[in-house]
Amino acid sequence: MKLTGWILAGAAALSFSLPAFAQAPIVVKFSHVVAESTPKGQGALKFKEVAEKLLPGKVDVQVFPSSQLFGDGKEMEALLLGDVQFIAPSLSKFDRYTKKIQIFDLPFLFDDIAAVDRFQQSPEGLALFDEMKNRGLQGVAYWHNGMKQLSTNRDQLTRPEHTKGLKFRIQASDVLEAQFRALGANPQKMAFAEVYQALQTGVVDGQENTWSNIHSQKFHEVQKTIAVTNHGLVDYMVVTNLKWWEGLPADVREGLTKAMAEATAHANKLANDLNERDLKRIQEAGKAKIQELSAEDVAAWRKAMEPVWKKFEGDIGADLIKAAMSHNK
Repeated sequence: MKLTGWILAGAAALSFSLPAFAQAPIVVKFSHVVAESTPKGQGALKFKEVAEKLLPGKVDVQVFPSSQLFGDGKEMEALLLGDVQFIAPSLSKFDRYTKKIQIFDLPFLFDDIAAVDRFQQSPEGLALFDEMKNRGLQGVAYWHNGMKQLSTNRDQLTRPEHTKGLKFRIQASDVLEAQFRALGANPQKMAFAEVYQALQTGVVDGQENTWSNIHSQKFHEVQKTIAVTNHGLVDYMVVTNLKWWEGLPADVREGLTKAMAEATAHANKLANDLNERDLKRIQEAGKAKIQELSAEDVAAWRKAMEPVWKKFEGDIGADLIKAAMSHNK
């Protein structure tokens, strides 16, 4: 009798535990390298909030900010190995996976962030999400940091000739290097954390960045002039592991897609608001002179950048460049 009772009890326990085990939530790790307070950090938290609300008990989204899991140099490898499920690197980090992504580094291509939005949501912009499938990556969203402005330790910065012979800090990018070479300037690859001191001590004369980055890093305190160039873009692409993504149950993938759309709208609004706020703060600080460009000035910059566009047109594709330009007003 005792043995039969144990067997029955064991069977009952087993029948109870199997369904419970089968319904364990899918762990989704989102790793990024910036603070939680940034638009990217807030976007990741919004993704977690919405995904867990849409898929109760089906997903457990874990967000790891500030390189807690993996730093800038390791996160892509971690994604491809399946150690994390989502990362959001700068667009310029993807040029080794597809040269078409270099379109976002082309100088003076977009008039403003609204034109960027229109292109990113167009069929041609969305098609770039699929360009890295052969490398095991699937793009799912574009997240803004914002448009880049140019600054120097000189008094004038409205025309291309005002940059000649100056040293500019750049992040590693073939397009950005070509951009400054075309101007007769000297690009210097340098880690973001080193830029303030390099500007302060004159190791470099200028830099390019978003208003929010310029303000948070206090670059406006060690530069004389900032030109409102909107000449380039510092954005991110949220990517996932293709094999993992395609292996998800359809309802989970659909829920995560909806959550990502909501997180994207949230992160991009925050980025735009932050840039507008920090431009005002830089103006109010009164340390750097802010120079607006006329239509003639912009035309002169675009003319100076023609060799750069020509150089990368073969890799990017003339049709893609034309499609991007069509979204300017």
